[in-house]
Amino acid sequence: MPLFTSRQAQTFLLHALTWMLLGVLLALQPTGRLPQPQFYWLQAALFFVSLGVFYLNVYWAVPQLLYGRRLLSYGVFVVVVVVAVTLPYRQVQQALENRYHSQYSTGNSPPPRAEFRWLGPPPGGASFPPGEPRRWSGRQGWVNPAVMLSTLLVLGLGTSVAAVQRGQQEAQIRQALEKEKLSTELSWLKAQINPHFFFNTLNNIYALTLLDGDQAREAIHRLSRMMRYVLYDTQNGTASLSQELLFVRDYIDLMQLRLTNNVRVEYETPDVVHEAAIAPMILLTFVENAFKHGISALAPSHIRIVVRQPTPHTLDVEVRNSVFADRPLALDENHGIGLANTRRRLTLLYPGRHTLTVTELTPEHEYYVHLTLSLQV
Repeated sequence: MPLFTSRQAQTFLLHALTWMLLGVLLALQPTGRLPQPQFYWLQAALFFVSLGVFYLNVYWAVPQLLYGRRLLSYGVFVVVVVVAVTLPYRQVQQALENRYHSQYSTGNSPPPRAEFRWLGPPPGGASFPPGEPRRWSGRQGWVNPAVMLSTLLVLGLGTSVAAVQRGQQEAQIRQALEKEKLSTELSWLKAQINPHFFFNTLNNIYALTLLDGDQAREAIHRLSRMMRYVLYDTQNGTASLSQELLFVRDYIDLMQLRLTNNVRVEYETPDVVHEAAIAPMILLTFVENAFKHGISALAPSHIRIVVRQPTPHTLDVEVRNSVFADRPLALDENHGIGLANTRRRLTLLYPGRHTLTVTELTPEHEYYVHLTLSLQV
């Protein structure tokens, strides 16, 4: 089992980038009147406070207040957080500055220039008289603008991260619901095949027992193999390619029991099948449709199904059948899982790894389906 899933790795990377951005932002703020060691200790404390604000916003304020449509409460939360961070920071900053300044309050030597920055001369441009205490120039506000902006930025980043995580969670839930729905549809398809196809085939086999016992026994064997595939071999959600192609072969052979000589059926598969996992019964819709709408008891008709494997993990399928004026061209949504559901299965199970082309009427008066699947994950 991998240490991190793709979603967990993306979330971790997003948080790590946020921490790095915040650390760089705080480290690049002006040191002001503090020596660098004290300044960086103060910024480190602000960094951890900002992380607390970030996660409080991500995991409580945004889900409970913002997404709960309590906008006024969220606005109050933002104001309280900004005040709770900036005012104490300013008080601590001033206390450290006064403590540092008291060390140089008398005497002629100014604070070390490498560690100390004067904001300017005394008001009016006067200079410090020799022997007089040196006091800070300029008026200090209640908050540090840089800290206020960084706190607002942390809140904004937290809101953005929460929105991204919410989108990921909703997408994951939608995908799980789609998979569950497709699983239900597949179960429904199996249930439909069992009675309908089963009893029709049994009737055909019964007729065969009166005419050709060997062929009847072979038909029973094929039907048994199909039922085993439908009921047991597809429980894991995937099947081997050879099993899927054999299932199609058995379906075609059993359907041919009730066809007349006016119908020509061709089924071509690779001489050597390279095994790969495939969604079970993904080809059945197209084959079922060809038999349902592409044959006639009176007029000559044909069905041609060609399966190729250009590469070990690529499947190329073509299905052609005759078109009759009194038959609907589109796949019947009331039988089988239908074209729309098959498209949805393909989109969910093979995103970006399939192409499906359906031509309802070709120049040769055929219904044509071309499916390409990449079976490699």
